Amino acid sequence: QVQLVESGGGLVQSGGSLRLSCVASGIIFRPYTMGWYRQAPGKERELVATVRSGGSTIYADSVKGRFTISRDNAKNTVYLQMNSLKPEDTAVYYCNVDYPAFSKFWGQGTQVTVSS
Repeated sequence: QVQLVESGGGLVQSGGSLRLSCVASGIIFRPYTMGWYRQAPGKERELVATVRSGGSTIYADSVKGRFTISRDNAKNTVYLQMNSLKPEDTAVYYCNVDYPAFSKFWGQGTQVTVSS
C-alpha cells in the first residue's frame, strides 16, 4: 500500500517562505510523476504543481514564479519550495502519485497558513 507523509507546513507572514516535503513508501518512486495539491476551506482540492521522473515540471498559474517543485528519487521524496507566500495560499497541502493505480492514496496533508 502506498503511504505518503507530508511535512513542513506552518504559520507564516505574507511574503514569507516555507518548504514542504513528502516522503512516499510502498512504491518504486522513481518512475512516477508526483504532484502537490492543496485544499482551502470550502473549496475543492486543486493541483499546484507536478514533477515528472526526469524533472520536468508544471505549475498552476496562481503559483508560477513563486513555487518550485523538485524531487529526490534516492530519498523517495518530493519537495515544494514556496516563496512570496500570500494569504490566498492558505490551505492543506497534499502530495499524490500521478498514476491511476496509486492516485487514490492520500496522506494526512500539512497545513499552511499565511497571515496578512
